[in-house]
Amino acid sequence: MGKLPHVGNFRDLMVYSKSRELSRDIFEVSKKFPREEMYALTDQIRRSSRSIGAQIAEAWAKRRYENHFLSKLTDADGEQRETQHWLEITLDCEYITPTQAHHLLQKCEEVGRMLGSMVDKSHLFCNNPTKTIREQSPEYFINT
Repeated sequence: MGKLPHVGNFRDLMVYSKSRELSRDIFEVSKKFPREEMYALTDQIRRSSRSIGAQIAEAWAKRRYENHFLSKLTDADGEQRETQHWLEITLDCEYITPTQAHHLLQKCEEVGRMLGSMVDKSHLFCNNPTKTIREQSPEYFINT
């Protein structure tokens, strides 16, 4: 099986779209966190949730090297799990309702499952290294 031809860039990945949706949802609920949490909890949960999509985008750029691709997907999953942790803290502090927490944690878990599937099928996403030069070789020496 070769690479996936229907995926032109990381924006075409459903997992990227779902990670952005998750970060938007977290941004909205975090607007209601107490002011004293601004530089602690609020920044942390926003940063980790936004980093999921950023890591997916970076993974896409590293597809030429499957191990680098896998490393970035693993980082994205780590950020997803960190986001779950912060969601549980926000629930413990009663900044969100159990219903909100459940909904957001389900979204995290869905993104995590999708990332796991990408890891399992990484060969479908990664480019085979080409052995052709795409542009003329540069001149390194002056002809004398």
